[in-house]
Amino acid sequence: MEKLDFTITTLGSRTVHSPMLLSRKRGDYMANYVDDDQCVLYDIETSVDAPARSFQRSELLEKAGPREKIYFDPADVHAGIVTCGGLCPGLNDVIRAIVMCLWYHYGVKRISGIRFGYRGLLSQFALPVMELTPGNVLDIHRKGGTILGSSRGYGDRTEEIVDSLQRMNINILFTIGGDGTQKGALNISQQAGKRGLELAVVGVPKTIDNDLSFVEKSFGFETAVSKAVDAVASAHIEATNALNGVGIVKVMGRESGFIAAHTALAINDVNYVLIPEVPFDLDGESGLLVHLQERLERRNHAVILVAEGAGQDLMDSSTLYDASGNKKLGDIGVFLKEKIGAYFKEKHIELNLKYIDPSYIIRSTPANPNDS
Repeated sequence: MEKLDFTITTLGSRTVHSPMLLSRKRGDYMANYVDDDQCVLYDIETSVDAPARSFQRSELLEKAGPREKIYFDPADVHAGIVTCGGLCPGLNDVIRAIVMCLWYHYGVKRISGIRFGYRGLLSQFALPVMELTPGNVLDIHRKGGTILGSSRGYGDRTEEIVDSLQRMNINILFTIGGDGTQKGALNISQQAGKRGLELAVVGVPKTIDNDLSFVEKSFGFETAVSKAVDAVASAHIEATNALNGVGIVKVMGRESGFIAAHTALAINDVNYVLIPEVPFDLDGESGLLVHLQERLERRNHAVILVAEGAGQDLMDSSTLYDASGNKKLGDIGVFLKEKIGAYFKEKHIELNLKYIDPSYIIRSTPANPNDS
């Protein structure tokens, strides 16, 4: 197993009794506090003849859950919540869940929503915070997006961000976002530590692509697959209702093809699934174009499902990056549409091609029951 250190730093000893009245007794059919010595194995696979071994604490993941003793007195807590990066189904559900838990379970009555990502913590933008209460988050889980707004970048302006947090007396910050957001969160935590500030930073991992390490399934992923299935169904109808009909659907997945793969398995109407993990050729005997021509000769229709990060080596490489530090991708959907169209035109073969890109419809939709 790769050597990893899962130690979570703490602000100090916990001396405040939790206001949550849970049980300390196992097996009494009541919810229990989680003890600090309860851990989760990172590597869960073994064999019957594997030698017994002990584990260092740093090798084990800390089990999440309510503790009997907590660090902050809830009456003194000012919590902040920020959403960063691209939209994702379930963001409002997470905001609502945090607010409801803090308010009703812990008695925290001061919760501020930071507007439009990390830029809401920079004085140059002068964005007012949003007061969050159970009343004003009551039905936000029925809406897509995030009531706080979001933006990319600015997480590297750590000192300014910590200045703002210190000025606002925020002592618990929830950062909802992907790898760039959590890198910023780590920097904020470290900078606060250098200043001797009592600031707890809680990272809530977010990616619609479902490709974060240690997260089996990220929120928003199942909703994305559900909506992508609808798009593929439309592409299939278009393709089968025309002579030599081809439907191309592009879904999200910069570096992974989870959405594409799960969508294809869910609807079973996809003939070609193109994902970033598996390179493919466009030309030649083993290329997509030849296979597509053979498919149309046999069945008169085809559906292609492609993840946005697939086939980047086939296009001119970009040297541009977005505000989150992600390399800007070439548009593989448009590229395939143009290449396929040109190929069949040159062959004088009739083609009826429809291209569907549901990306922004998917990411802005409300979460389905499983994701919420």
